[in-house]
Order: sequence, then C-alpha cells, then structure tokens
Amino acid sequence: MKLVVQVRLSPSAEQASALAETLHACNAAANQVSRVAFERNVFSRNDLQKLVYAELRSSGLGAQAAVRTVKKVVDAYTATRARSGTGKLRGPSRARSEDKPIRFREGAAQPFDDRMLSWQHDAETVSIWTIAGRLKKVRFVGHPEQLKTLIAFRQGETDLVLRDGKLLLIATCDVPEPPAFEPADWLGVDRGIVNLATTSDGTNFQGRRLRRYRRWQTRKRAELQAKRTKSATRRLRRRARRERRHVTQVNHTIAKELVAVAQRTGRGIALEDLSGIRDRVRPRRDQRATHSSWPFRQLGTFIEYKAKRAGVPMITVDARHTSQMCPRCGHTARNNRSDRDHFCCRRCGLAGPADHVAGINVRNRARSAWVLVNVPEPVIGR
Repeated sequence: MKLVVQVRLSPSAEQASALAETLHACNAAANQVSRVAFERNVFSRNDLQKLVYAELRSSGLGAQAAVRTVKKVVDAYTATRARSGTGKLRGPSRARSEDKPIRFREGAAQPFDDRMLSWQHDAETVSIWTIAGRLKKVRFVGHPEQLKTLIAFRQGETDLVLRDGKLLLIATCDVPEPPAFEPADWLGVDRGIVNLATTSDGTNFQGRRLRRYRRWQTRKRAELQAKRTKSATRRLRRRARRERRHVTQVNHTIAKELVAVAQRTGRGIALEDLSGIRDRVRPRRDQRATHSSWPFRQLGTFIEYKAKRAGVPMITVDARHTSQMCPRCGHTARNNRSDRDHFCCRRCGLAGPADHVAGINVRNRARSAWVLVNVPEPVIGR
C-alpha cells in the first residue's frame, strides 16, 4: 500500500534561499521543456530528453536534475491526457490543456532521487543538491509515527515543495498490508451532508460545525473578492488552502475513529457506493454549493486506506433506498421518511433517526453481500 509521508525542512536562512532558488530554477526549466514538448508534439521521455538535455545542463541544472525535470514534464502531460480521455477534465480546463503548454508554479514539487538527496535519520538531517552546490546537515522535523514509516518503508523519489513559505519533503512509502481478519459482523456507515457519518450503532458524526465554518469562509471570500486587488487574491488562495486542510482534518478524525471501533469489535466496515451521485441528483439552487462541496469521496478514501492498514475488511453496497427502506419489515416507500431527520415505517411503525436507519440497512446489505461472496463454488462432477 502506497502512503505519503510529509516532513518539514528547518534550514538556515542561507540554506532556505538556496533551496528556494533551486525550486524556481527547476520549475523555470520545466516550463521551458513543456513549451518544447507542446510545440513539437514530443511527449516521449527519451526523445524529449535528446532535444532539451544540453540546454538544461547549460542553464545550470545538474545531470540528474535535468533528467528528473524532463520526467516531471512527461508525467504531467501523461496525467493530463489520461484525465481528458476519461472525461475527468472538462470545459475550460480541457480547452486550456489542449491549447496551451502546461505551466509549473515557482514552488511546484521537484523530484529528487537518491543521488540528489540522502537521508540521515539518526541526526534528522538531509543532504540535498541545489544549484548553489550540495547542502549538508539540513534539518527536518515530522510526526514521530511518520518518521518511523519513512525510515522503514521509503521507496523511490522524494519531492521538494515550497508551500505557504514552508519547504517540505514529500516521500512515498510502500507499507505492507496486514491480512484482513474474518469479520464477526459489519459496521454500517451512512455518509451524509448534515451528518457526515452515522453508524449502525447509532454513533453520529455531525457536519454542522463544518457547514458553519464553510459559510463563514464563504462570507470572507465574498469580502475579499469585492476588493479586486492582488493582495486580496493571494489571501483568497491561502483561505482556500486553509479550508481544504480543515475539511481533510475532520475527515481524518472521523475515519480514524470508525476504523478503531471496527478493529476493536472485530467487525468489518460497510459503506454505500456513492459513485456518480452528483450526476444522479439535481439539487435546488440554494443547495448547489453545499452539495458540490460535500466531501464524501475523501472520507471514503480515508476509511479505505486506514482500514487496510489496520487489517479491517471493507465492503461497499448498493446505496438505493437505504434511508427509505424499513430494516425490520423491508417496506420501501418515500413517505417512510417524512423529513430529513425522521423515519417512520408506514407498514410496521418502526421509527427512529433516518440516518441511523440507513446505517442499519447498509449493515444488513453487507451481511447479505458477504454471504454471497463467500459461498463456495459448486464442484461439478465428471
């Protein structure tokens, strides 16, 4: 399983200046390579490297830095074409990708291989190549658990990034997955907008605080947009990044608690399959912003990878009518759910919170699906 570990560099003023200048030089070179690739329609790594390698070397990049820069450009075009081919890149974004060469920000990530960057984990320092020469004993800091993962499982390249004035190293770690245990039962999880997650046990992770925070951020964005200045635009970008980090933290917290409960009780986790839900639902105008910013996919991704790390089995089930079907008698009708929060079966009278009922239905469907998955194949006699 691939995990990303992020550590923060703590360089001196001279080291920070050299690292920032290196990032700027590498990304300026990447923009130059991107223009050549776009104008000549050359996206093969070997062919493109033949065209630009000598010029990159003469501009001050080292041999390995030039090779990594060419690879970064080729990978960016490959990823863009893949998104365009699958329909994930649409409208103006797709038009820009087809009409203009890809551009890289000054602080965009630059890959460093082991010949350009080496780790000294005991001293918590790195030795790294820059255009001003190799820097040694550049200190880094990180969470102890992440540092343990970095030491044990780091593989491949490490990216240097300049983000909000901070220099970061981002490394990919290949962590082995423990075998999943045989679940004694399932923990059904219903994901929603008002309640971000509600379990079949009745535990409710409300999203009201997140919605209030986002409404407050929307008001602040409107105030800044009205100013129409460069500084306001910069502050808008910082606010957008801060909001994304907050949402990510909320989802991490929920996913961590759900996986811990499932692991402690020996159960698997069952989620609704919500793929394509934004295409199936047409919300009212006043609900469009809330619906489009609903972070259900990120929460599902976090639950999935945390469950894999803990050896907790996970399954997705059909999401249709989970909040309209009675888990006791099976009666399904829209008027079983009189409003957003309440469920009352019109046949047997079962009543309760609608999201809790949906979580129970998700759990029941997981039980049925798991039985079908584990049915032994019939042996056909001769």
